[in-house]
Amino acid sequence: MQCSQLTKIGCGIIIKNQDQILFGKRKGSYGAGTWALPGGHLEYQEKLIDAAKRELKEELDIHADDLRIVAISDDLGQRHYIHVTFLLNGYEGPIKLVEPDKCEEWKFFSIHDLPQPLFHPHQKILQTFLSQEVYMA
Repeated sequence: MQCSQLTKIGCGIIIKNQDQILFGKRKGSYGAGTWALPGGHLEYQEKLIDAAKRELKEELDIHADDLRIVAISDDLGQRHYIHVTFLLNGYEGPIKLVEPDKCEEWKFFSIHDLPQPLFHPHQKILQTFLSQEVYMA
């Protein structure tokens, strides 16, 4: 089986404070110039919750224990991904730009006025979350 035929698991985090969600402007990789949620890939032998916590630490230097799954979506685009998204609700701590080679900036946006352009794979995640569904095919 070729690598392009493998299904990958994306692990993302919606960081929400009141009616705002945190987005980062992607830089230097697929989707550069678009706004995306923090997150990344599940690693071999890693639990989903541990992947979410690792990504928060790597991208924002945030430690969180109160994460819960809020969205699962299929992405059958150029690559096959299953996205599992966690929620960190009510976050009020500092936002650090830990990986300036991968992200230009982090910024909160109202759920009623999301940034544009959105990172394509995260559009369905946000649609699923905002419609209060857990799974969207």
